[in-house]
Amino acid sequence: MDVLEILKECHALLEGHFLLSSGKHSNRYCQCAKLLQYPDKAEKIISIVKNKVSSLNLDVIAGPAMGGITAAYELGRQLGIKAIFTERENNVMTLRRGFEIKPGERILIMEDVVTTGKSSMETAEVLEALGGVVVGIGCIVDRKVSEIHLPVYSAIELYFDTYDQEACPMCKAGSKPVKPGSRKF
Repeated sequence: MDVLEILKECHALLEGHFLLSSGKHSNRYCQCAKLLQYPDKAEKIISIVKNKVSSLNLDVIAGPAMGGITAAYELGRQLGIKAIFTERENNVMTLRRGFEIKPGERILIMEDVVTTGKSSMETAEVLEALGGVVVGIGCIVDRKVSEIHLPVYSAIELYFDTYDQEACPMCKAGSKPVKPGSRKF
C-alpha cells in the first residue's frame, strides 16, 4: 500500500505558507482530517501502525484532541482495546469526560501528525501522573523533527521544510502564513 498516494488522493497534502502549532513556518502541511473523513482509507493506513504495535501488550490508546481523536479511535477499534482522548482546558492538556487511567495500564498515544511532539508529550505527562505507563507514540505521519524520548510508530515519515519565523523565506517574500491546526497560541 502506498500511503503517500492515499494521502495525495484525499488531498491531505497541502502546499502554501503555514504557521505550525510549534510556532514554526512550513511550505507544506499534512491535514490528516482529509484522510480520516474516509473510514476505508483511514483503516488501511492505520493498520500499518496496528501491525507495528500489536505486540506491545497495550491496554489503552489515547489521542490528543483534536487530531488524535479519530486516529486513536480507529487504532483502538483495530486492536480491540479502549480508546480515549485528552483535551486542552484553559490551554492545559487534561483528561476529562470521565475517562480514567488505572495504575500500570500500558498506553500508546496516537496522533494524526507528529511534528515537534508537544501535544504527545503533554498527553504523556497527564497519563503518567495518573499512573499510566506510556510505551510509545503512534501516528499516521511522523515529520521527523521531534525530539521525543519514546519510540514512534508511524505509517509514513515525511520531511517538510520548516523555518523559524525570522528565517522564513515565504515571510521574507511578503507572504502571510495561515494556521491550519487546532492548537491556540
